[in-house]
Amino acid sequence: MKTTTINMTTGSPVKHILIFSVPLLLGNIFQQFYNLADSIIVGKFINADALAAIGVTSSITFLFFAICNGFASGGGILVSQSFGRGDTKEVKNYIANTGYIMIILPFVVGVLAFFLANPILKILDTPEDIFEDALLYIRLMCIGLLFVSVYNYVSSILRALGNSKTPLYFLIFSCVLNILLDLLFVCVFKQGVFGAGIATLISQLASVILCLFYAFRFNEYFRFCTKDLQFNRTVFIQTIKLGVPLSLQFSLIAISCMALQRVVNAYGAVAVAAFTATSRIEQIIHQPYQTLSAALSTFCGQNYGAKKNDRVLNGYRKTVLMMLIFTIVMVPLIQIFAEEISAIFVDEVEVINMSAKALRITSYFYVFLGMIYVVRGILNGLGDAFFALFNGIVEVIGRFTVPFILTAIPLFGLWGIWWSVGIVWFVSGFTAWIRYLYKKNQLIKLIP
Repeated sequence: MKTTTINMTTGSPVKHILIFSVPLLLGNIFQQFYNLADSIIVGKFINADALAAIGVTSSITFLFFAICNGFASGGGILVSQSFGRGDTKEVKNYIANTGYIMIILPFVVGVLAFFLANPILKILDTPEDIFEDALLYIRLMCIGLLFVSVYNYVSSILRALGNSKTPLYFLIFSCVLNILLDLLFVCVFKQGVFGAGIATLISQLASVILCLFYAFRFNEYFRFCTKDLQFNRTVFIQTIKLGVPLSLQFSLIAISCMALQRVVNAYGAVAVAAFTATSRIEQIIHQPYQTLSAALSTFCGQNYGAKKNDRVLNGYRKTVLMMLIFTIVMVPLIQIFAEEISAIFVDEVEVINMSAKALRITSYFYVFLGMIYVVRGILNGLGDAFFALFNGIVEVIGRFTVPFILTAIPLFGLWGIWWSVGIVWFVSGFTAWIRYLYKKNQLIKLIP
């Protein structure tokens, strides 16, 4: 049977990164359609309050997902390094032991999150007119936490082995299913936010079933013997050591987003709706950067495992160039078409105008956002657990301080929310680059 893995330790770095990135980019965009479909259909067919109710839950659900997905990413990094070393037995052991974590952890987190959703929304000062819908939606997402976590686990392992195409196919299917179910439950059955949540749950379940079936049926590294499935204390601890910092990084970023959401909530439902619209749009903007980061992480993980540090550094330089090209294209598009893009989500003129101005503000800082992702890609591929945690701490400090300071200054006021987003990107990107310079010197010393 034709192999579903790709060895990136030989051949052109640019070719590997681009070939890996294209299906991953499409997959990430389709994954965003889970939330985008909810937002567009709810915003257009119900009202802006319903859109705000879904939007206000984003940072909270991101926190719950982040706790689990950090371990999926950690397991993927270790798998890519083992694959680069050519150690098949170790690869299978990492896959199995990471799997044990990814089944137990989301179940525990999902149960806790379900019951903590109410007090968390109150702490965030969620407006009363959207509170009940927000609580309902977030609890539905808690039920689907296991589906999302297991899917991301399998996808992370497949990507670590060089296969970024297969997860795309399943996401396309589940995305189309999600949109159709959204239209059915929201437009036909008139189930509102509840219907949008149910549509997302069914789609998530479909994608995880398909992904698991494919992995066990067609990928040679998921064909386990009894010895492969045995609990390995050393492997388990290595996965935990890398997974915990990554999980904390994602969790701290999620907590920082919740802090920013609380500032936004204080300005009322219109500001929440505008912030939701800009957040959804920027999720799409993030995707090319995130895709390059994931491709670079797999590329660096495999080559670092194969002790080809010169290829690691070359891959980083080429990825920075690709990131800059994308940024140069995107900034003018946002500046010119901000209103048209915002109007995709809502019809209310006040919300559209606020969202458009906010997008123009944050677009000035896209290059720093791109640098965060590119540096994160190479350092995660190297297994730099310190950076993962440190980067999360920097971002959470920034989001807990900068928005409160800027919104208190009359010159900024409400717009300080979006200026603070850009400033935090700048600080986080700069500190990430400093860490890269340190690791670069270490890699150069090891090149023969």
